[in-house]
Amino acid sequence: MSTLDELSKQAYEQLEKDAEKIVQLIKVQMDNLTMPQCPVYEEVLDTQMFGLSKEVHFAARLGLIDPEDGRALLEKLEKEVSKVHDAYMEDEKFESKEM
Repeated sequence: MSTLDELSKQAYEQLEKDAEKIVQLIKVQMDNLTMPQCPVYEEVLDTQMFGLSKEVHFAARLGLIDPEDGRALLEKLEKEVSKVHDAYMEDEKFESKEM
């Protein structure tokens, strides 16, 4: 494996780790009863997503990752965050029906 291939692999793996950290951050916020409509939640999510998109763009500009792979990673993250949000909203509906 060439040095560039190894760097590309490492760059993509790091981006995946950063994306997973964002999902974990969102889960922690949800677990601590932070409402998805809360401005702080939205600010954190927007900031984290923006930061990751800049990392992806930077890695693509350096030729470390394919731009399409970067877009796919961001789309996957958006879907994961949406799943966490939807699960939270379903849980909230369930809990409010129990009361």
